[in-house]
Amino acid sequence: MQFVKFKRPLGLLSLMSVLAFSSCSTDDDGEMAVNESAVITVENIIEGKSLSQFGTFQNAGSSPVLNPGESTSFSFYAGKGQAISFAAMYGKSYDLFFAPSNPGIKLYQDNGDPVTGNVSSQIRLWDNGTRVNQAPAAPFTPPGTAESPQLNVSEIALGIPASQFLKAELTHDGGTKFTLKLTNTSGGTANETPISAGVWAVSHSSGSTLVKEDPIFTPGKLSANGLTDLAETGKVTALTQYLTGITGPNSPFSPVLVVVYSGNESPIFKTGENDRGQGLKELSQQGNADILANFLKTKSGVKEVFVLKDPANTVLKPRIDGKNGGKVSQTISARKGDRIALVTMYGQSNDWFAATTNNGVDGSTRGDISSIMGLFDSGTLISSYPGAHIGSQPAQTESLPVQQLANPNPFNTLPSLPQMIKVTIQ
Repeated sequence: MQFVKFKRPLGLLSLMSVLAFSSCSTDDDGEMAVNESAVITVENIIEGKSLSQFGTFQNAGSSPVLNPGESTSFSFYAGKGQAISFAAMYGKSYDLFFAPSNPGIKLYQDNGDPVTGNVSSQIRLWDNGTRVNQAPAAPFTPPGTAESPQLNVSEIALGIPASQFLKAELTHDGGTKFTLKLTNTSGGTANETPISAGVWAVSHSSGSTLVKEDPIFTPGKLSANGLTDLAETGKVTALTQYLTGITGPNSPFSPVLVVVYSGNESPIFKTGENDRGQGLKELSQQGNADILANFLKTKSGVKEVFVLKDPANTVLKPRIDGKNGGKVSQTISARKGDRIALVTMYGQSNDWFAATTNNGVDGSTRGDISSIMGLFDSGTLISSYPGAHIGSQPAQTESLPVQQLANPNPFNTLPSLPQMIKVTIQ
């Protein structure tokens, strides 16, 4: 937007000075206070990540390797549309590994019910493409011979299905929590083998689409990101470092409610109190700020109420692939002694919201106020893992006081709030 400069006639300047003086009001102490315009800007600055969770697994004994007959298990959270992927080395090979086909093992049936039981049929055996495969009956002499040139990752068959070497059993633990048990069942076969420690991953979903359908490997492409270390030696360190870098929040924020008011308490909520039934529940659960906004407009001491929607997407999306996140701005009118507060839903949750803490900020405050933002639980729905919160059934209701969330929260560690949402007043 361009602003055109122009000169005002002296008479107009004098008239404006008179009007400015007449717009002043008198505080209770007799001093003159001017209602000042300011622009409040709220921006989602989350660096959106591809994975909601990842982890490692290994034998619980003295050795991390799963020998024939041994089992291990790991638990994770995943919502509808998400899948579980993992990888572990076929120990008696130069560069083979077990993994399900991308995007991973399906966790919910088409009717929304969680998948449970034996899911071994989804496991495949893959060739990393970095070592020449062992010839039948040839002696096993690691590390083998390097492929030159390196080959793409591809599925390989040994004459026995991979599901007969590695058994996978899925348990639904309630909500969006699952446990996957892996058992080495290669004993007694012609290809008896140990199985290495491994990694697992769950991708974020955006609507019905997974953010990353190939979290660990990509068939038809060269091995990358530390997979070769796993496939050749069973070591997970390099792959773990890669997965760490692509795991984290990918949450939008809902349309932002901004209120200018007077008084000693925020009109939006108070920690330690249950939801007041004035619209905070709908905002924290659904991102719907309209009910709370309409109530606040009727409340004594409230001067201005705004609901700010991103022009392009309504919600404020996170930063993705270097692109800026969602951003909203609004001109407000506030003077010293007024208070400014705001609230917005943390989208990847059942009922969490970000808001100004305590009694907001003074109306004369200017600059970055992100440091006074807090993340809260409205206490109206049972919480679940952020980013894996949409299960087969609606979240169960609860009735608990509003509380500010600690970090780590009960499920994971999020970035500090000033690293997720930026609020400025200028």
